[in-house]
Amino acid sequence: MKQSFQDNVCIVTWKWPEGIQFVYVYGFEADAEIAPDQRDLQSMRLFTREEYKANRGYRARLDTIGRYAVRVYACERADGRMVVFKQQDEENIIRFSTGKARIWYSIKYGRAFFSKRKPVRIELNSEVYVAKEALCYVKKEGAFPLNKDDGTAYPFIHDVNPGRNTLPEIEINKNDQIKLFFTDGKKYGEIYELIPE
Repeated sequence: MKQSFQDNVCIVTWKWPEGIQFVYVYGFEADAEIAPDQRDLQSMRLFTREEYKANRGYRARLDTIGRYAVRVYACERADGRMVVFKQQDEENIIRFSTGKARIWYSIKYGRAFFSKRKPVRIELNSEVYVAKEALCYVKKEGAFPLNKDDGTAYPFIHDVNPGRNTLPEIEINKNDQIKLFFTDGKKYGEIYELIPE
């Protein structure tokens, strides 16, 4: 299976099985697949071989950001109804990214003339809702952390809502520096992009 984009339209193509006139196409967020026995046929789209040829693939408008998947099930008409071949291996599925939501952030350090500690304010401006589990800030003495394991990591205590978010002010030692990271770079890095302001 292959996938491409034209504007907001996703085009999925595959080698159509010989002797099959119909397929059901099931599109879903990549980590939210519903098991076939819990899924009704209305959650899938019946697609004919003729439609596939005319459209040069299966086309769907996607207005989502993140990881998405499309699974194709061969089916046939028997006794006046459609019978679906429940194939659950990796041969009939494609997973891809529909784009990354951007999260801009700034870290502002206050001055502490007569103190060993300084105040820090973190502000984020996000295009989408982001669960608190996705982000952390890392504190390191004397230099900026290079990754989430290069210092002491602290989890976020609040989710990030779309728009501007200001975290509660924190205090760190005068020589400490902090930076934001994803808690799981592979998982969240496919969905979001962290951009310093």
